[in-house]
Amino acid sequence: MASRLLFSSLRQVQKLQKACIHGRSRIGNREVVGFGFNGQYSYQDRIDFPMPAIRFKESTPDIVALREKEKGDWRKLTLEEKKALYRASFCMTFTEMNAPTGEWKSIIGIACVLISIGIWVFILERLFVYKELPTSFSEESKKAQLKRMIDLRVNPIEGISSKFDYEKGEWK
Repeated sequence: MASRLLFSSLRQVQKLQKACIHGRSRIGNREVVGFGFNGQYSYQDRIDFPMPAIRFKESTPDIVALREKEKGDWRKLTLEEKKALYRASFCMTFTEMNAPTGEWKSIIGIACVLISIGIWVFILERLFVYKELPTSFSEESKKAQLKRMIDLRVNPIEGISSKFDYEKGEWK
């Protein structure tokens, strides 16, 4: 049972690998123009790797006619034809890829919402969950505890009692 499951999963992995390497069925009739990123037939607009393996658009009769015209003198091509050829090969220009998306606004907004939710949770916990502080947290109790520690000479070598001058009755 386990071996049959292992072999069937290995067959599926091999099929996926073949689909990635020989993925002609997935790209339609787009023209393969290079090795691409990692040798796969995929299109990605990337600044660090500006040479995709396939063209952006599938070949239509208009684009095929423009490609034939492209093989001749480029001065005979109009600006619109040059742009159409570029858009058939690439989705975005470098300027469009580098353009700001405004994504930072949503990130800041979500962060502010989460921070405000956290503050409200803290306030509600302080009001309804936590009990009152014990009396030992009051200033009088802290002073009384410090006086008692000095009177008992707690940790006289390096501690709080070492910073008190017992002859003068004041802090050093």
